[in-house]
Amino acid sequence: MKIAVIGATGFVGKHIVNELASRNHKVLGISRTIELQTEAIEFIVKDVFNTSELAKTLKNYDVVVSAYNPGWANNTNMYDDYMKGSHSIQLAANIADVKRLIIIGGAGSLFNNEGVQLVDTEKFPAEIKIGATAARDYLNVLQNETEIDWVYFSPPKEMHQGITTGRTGKYRLGTDFLMPDAQGRSVLSVEDVAVVIADEIETPKYYQMRFTAAY
Repeated sequence: MKIAVIGATGFVGKHIVNELASRNHKVLGISRTIELQTEAIEFIVKDVFNTSELAKTLKNYDVVVSAYNPGWANNTNMYDDYMKGSHSIQLAANIADVKRLIIIGGAGSLFNNEGVQLVDTEKFPAEIKIGATAARDYLNVLQNETEIDWVYFSPPKEMHQGITTGRTGKYRLGTDFLMPDAQGRSVLSVEDVAVVIADEIETPKYYQMRFTAAY
């Protein structure tokens, strides 16, 4: 398949493009800057706020994966940038008549066992609350999208650089709630996030809804 990945040089995006390339898909990596080039992956620089130009780029791609993130560090406009960029990507995919749009969102919109979204709990980290709120609010907007075949992926509570499990290819799937393991933790490595996304592309299970995964 021809697959475009937005945010291709970010923490999540770079693992997704590598996983897809390893499965012999034709991959286009789209980002603000290009850090590397490989024979298997074409990288280009695009401004996601330029909807018309992004739509031209996405034309004739089977799947678009958005790992878009406007940047957490020193971004005083994080909420508005996230919402604006996400809306632009959604519209560009619609204009380009993309068959499938997969959004990599956040864990903050997942529900705990009390039915409260994590971003609304007292112990949610303040330093990421604005970005997590934007990701939750965009999911609410996306749920009104009926024209394109979209799916929104929320990683588990613990999915960060400190998780060093690597690629196992093993995971459990869920939808709207955290999935704690026997120790009460909800964990997945970024490498296995890439496996989850690649598997969903190759063998779709979810349509116009959110899903999650964890060990």
